[in-house]
Parts: sequence; structure tokens; C-alpha cells
Amino acid sequence: MSLVGEKDWDTLLDLFPEEYGKQVKRVMKATQVLTVDPQPEVAPTPKEVVWTKNKTKLYRYISEKPKKHRIPLLMIYALINKPYVLDLTRGGSLIEYLVNNGFDVYLLDWGTPGYEDRNMKLDDFIMDYIPRAVKKVLKTSKADEVSILGYCMGGTMTSVFASLFPELPIRNLVFMTSPFDFADSGAYGEMLNEKYFNIDKVVDTLGVIPPEMIDYGNKLIKPMGNFYGPFVSLVDRADNERFIKNFKLLQKWLNDGIPFPGESYRQWIRDFYQQNKLIKGELVVRGRKVDLKNITANVLNLAGQSDLIAQPHMVEALMDVISSEDKQYKNLPVGHTSITFGSQASKITYPTIGDWLAERSS
Repeated sequence: MSLVGEKDWDTLLDLFPEEYGKQVKRVMKATQVLTVDPQPEVAPTPKEVVWTKNKTKLYRYISEKPKKHRIPLLMIYALINKPYVLDLTRGGSLIEYLVNNGFDVYLLDWGTPGYEDRNMKLDDFIMDYIPRAVKKVLKTSKADEVSILGYCMGGTMTSVFASLFPELPIRNLVFMTSPFDFADSGAYGEMLNEKYFNIDKVVDTLGVIPPEMIDYGNKLIKPMGNFYGPFVSLVDRADNERFIKNFKLLQKWLNDGIPFPGESYRQWIRDFYQQNKLIKGELVVRGRKVDLKNITANVLNLAGQSDLIAQPHMVEALMDVISSEDKQYKNLPVGHTSITFGSQASKITYPTIGDWLAERSS
């Protein structure tokens, strides 16, 4: 129990210079946010489960508003973190925006892997899960074509899937900050260089990769800004309630990581980061060579100008290898996370995706 009440603190701080008193109050508020405030609620858009496979669930989002667009949209996220970043909060949700604009929206949630899932390969997710989810979306929506949006690693996996299943009726593909060319992946690539990073020893020892390890590696790309920056900003802007709300939402999501199945991680690091097989046309999935030229769907490929994980040149490389006639690349003034949440996402990303899909979903 505090020996000094809030009013007593205000009286005490009035004795000091104004800016000093304001700074102390900001520190006190930041401390409260980090230690006392409850976790924010996330994923507010109503949904129902329409299909499951093991721990994976396929959600369909529910809305009382009429559907305006004939072609449904399936969202596919990475195997890293949880996909509710696409539906973080009311007014700050890409899913909510699309649902409110008349789209029939679905989300593939991979679930939370355990040690028993250590042998799951990317092959399994790409060959067994995504095709069945697409067929379920088509059946549920009673549509004859589908749009797919892949975010981060989910977009990379979607490109592999679309290349291997050209017979499926995919009308539109949207990629959000998804890497395709890993030849120059900056600090992240240097950390994962096979000269220094023994992927076999890591996977064989751990089985599944803990989320803390993935998060730590991501933060090392820009250590000062990632480890300390958010908390310095919290103190500086602790009198801004909007900032505090967004801070708590993002911190909840960032700290709500999930394990990475070991065999999938082995493939992801070796085949993509270390050997760059996808863009070279050397990637093989269950004995089938992946050729990105097989992609003929309409493509919207979005990069973030300040993205250090999927840098713009890693994203743009897709445009030179696909066969799509209708293809657009846009480099937005956002980062890897702010492309889907925050003021820039609401103003730029959401309408960019919504307008592009609307023109191609009738």
C-alpha cells in the first residue's frame, strides 16, 4: 500500500518545476501501465469456426451487413505469432474494415504447436492445410473463385501454394510484407548465415523453437530501438491515452508468441534464408519443384518502406518472376507491423487493399 496518496503526490509535485513534475507523472503512469493495468481485449470481430484440422481452425467472420462482393477472401498468416494482429481492436482492424465493406472474410489460424508437432514441415501446411481450407471457403461461400491475402511468412507460403496448385480457382493474391528474395536480407540474414548459425543443432536440440527465441532474433535487427524504444516512448507519451491503448495492444500481441515447429523452422531458415531457393526456382516441396511463373492470378504486392524484416527489395522481387498480367507493387510508408495496425494502416493500407480487391471481386 502506498504511503502517499494521489492527491498528496500532486501537492508534492507542485513544489517542483513544472516540466519536472510532468515527467514524474509520466513515469508513474508508465509504471502503472506496465504493472497494474489489465490486458486489453483483442480480436473483437465476431466469427465462427467452419473447419478444423488438428490444431488449425478456419474462421469465417460474421456481419449483419450484406455481402457486396462475390469472391470471398481467405487470410493466411505466418507460423510466427498469432494472427489476431489482423483484428487487433475496433477501428484498428483490417478484418473489421474488409467485413464492413462487404467482403466475405475467412482466416486460417494455425493454432499453437506443441512438442508433438516438432516434425511438421512446411510441406504439410502448404500441401495439406491450405488447399483444404481454400476448398472449404469455396464451398461455404458458394463461390467459384477465391482471393487470398498472405501476410509476412504467410504470403511466402501462399506464393508456394499458388505455384503448386495452378488448377485451383484463385482470382486475386494480396501479399503484405512477404519476403521472396532472401539474397540480401540485411542483419537478419547475417545472423542466420550458415557459417555461424547451425540450424540442424538448433532444431535437433530444441524440437520446437520457443517464441522467445524468435522474438529475440527479430529485436536484434535494431536492438536499441526494439528493446528499449517502446518503453522510452511510453514514458514520453504517457499522457496520451490513444498511444497507451495502442502500446498495450501491440505489447500483448508481441508477447503472445507461439512455438515454431522444428522441421518447418529448419526448412524456413535453410531453404529460404540460407540457400534462397524460392526465387532461384530450386525449392522442392514433396518432390515437386516450385515455379513462381505458375502464378497467373491478379497480384497486389505490398512492401513497407521502413520494414527491416521483409525489406522492400525482398518483396518486390516477386514481380519479375510471376506470369500475372494484372500485377501491382506498392511500397507504403509503413513498417512490418504498422502495415496492419496503426494510423497509417487505417489511412493507407486498409483502403489500398479494399479498393483493389473490390475492383476484382465482382
